Amino acid sequence: MDELKERAIWLDQMDSLASYRREFYIHDQVIYLDGNSLGLLSKRAETAVWDVMEMWKAYGIDGWNEGKHPWFYLSEKLGSMMAPIIGAKSEEVIVTGSTTINLHQLLSTFYQPTPGKNKILADELNFPSDLYAISSHLQLRGYSENNRILVKSNDGLTIDEEEMISQMADDVALVVLPSVLYRSGQLLNMQKLTEAAHQRGILIGFDLAHSIGAVPHSLSEWNVDFAFWCNYKYLNGGPGAVAGLYINEQHFDRNPGLVGWFSSNKERQFDLATTMNKGDGAGAYQVGTPHVLSVAPLIGSLSMYEEIGIERIREKSLKQTQLFIDLVNEKLLHYGFSFGNLLEDDKRGGHISLIHQDALRIAKALKSHRVIPDFRPPHLIRMAPSPLYTSYEDIWTAVSRLQTIMVTKGYETFSSVREVIT
Repeated sequence: MDELKERAIWLDQMDSLASYRREFYIHDQVIYLDGNSLGLLSKRAETAVWDVMEMWKAYGIDGWNEGKHPWFYLSEKLGSMMAPIIGAKSEEVIVTGSTTINLHQLLSTFYQPTPGKNKILADELNFPSDLYAISSHLQLRGYSENNRILVKSNDGLTIDEEEMISQMADDVALVVLPSVLYRSGQLLNMQKLTEAAHQRGILIGFDLAHSIGAVPHSLSEWNVDFAFWCNYKYLNGGPGAVAGLYINEQHFDRNPGLVGWFSSNKERQFDLATTMNKGDGAGAYQVGTPHVLSVAPLIGSLSMYEEIGIERIREKSLKQTQLFIDLVNEKLLHYGFSFGNLLEDDKRGGHISLIHQDALRIAKALKSHRVIPDFRPPHLIRMAPSPLYTSYEDIWTAVSRLQTIMVTKGYETFSSVREVIT
């Protein structure tokens, strides 16, 4: 038997998290490797949605303070469940908004330019939505694109942390960076970057969209000023799931830049006073009424993280991606593939990036072979095994199917025209 297949089978036999695979809806013979874009539905998430629907049916408006999951404090409850995943205190985390809306909230709060300190530092490989948001706030404050400083990449895939630090100049007011680069999967040293920014009197925040649920964080210990993320990738909160944000407790005395009635002190909210009494902690960064039905899947999803702990998730994730690396090295490199991500454990997020000149057609061929990858133009295929529902043998099978596609040149029958959604 193939030595790496034997290793995969053995790892599955020794896997203490293997039982969680049965918690998810997985189609027969399909290997789903796109969890870094949208995680699969779990049975617990499904049950939680039905629970909330039943509360609506049974209680009507009284569901706000009665039933299994009272809605009025649900965002705070979920923030408390999520806090250990990012190494934060419960009161520093709230489940609210969407990723980009939360960034707008944070920019409106933390970007306070002065004549001598008014630039925002980011990187050119960040997810474009973050860069669009930064540009809009510069424009609102009367600044031009010249005030948005983007750290350049030497290879189009990774960012040099020392280069980032070198550009933390006196005129930089704020730094906004990803924890993991969405294309290559490069994991940045958030602690090092935070310390460097603070030494220079600069506030810093991180987009955790491609690390939360796959990589442990210690945001409070590292003294990160703020963070924001989506919950539909590794946390399996469902398409368009309500997002989250973190505010370091040292900033609790700040007034949020954008407020609404859910920014209020919960005990005074229904006083309906014309002057708001600001809420406590990260809860003050809510704006409008929570999207209860959209947040419900997280009740079930996060319960699994409470049981397992993020350290065990990371331990398995590293083993999975290392097996992927070893399989690619053995079976695929001579077919024109190369790695788009850094391979060291401390620089690797939860997915593997493969570069190939025919990446789009290969990704289409993989789907026809019941392997679900993620294509990013022009030449990148992302593969994200999930510690909760991907087996080690799945990884071996996925690479074997890809090898077959390359041997037979089966990808050549597919169009090189990209669909609207990739």
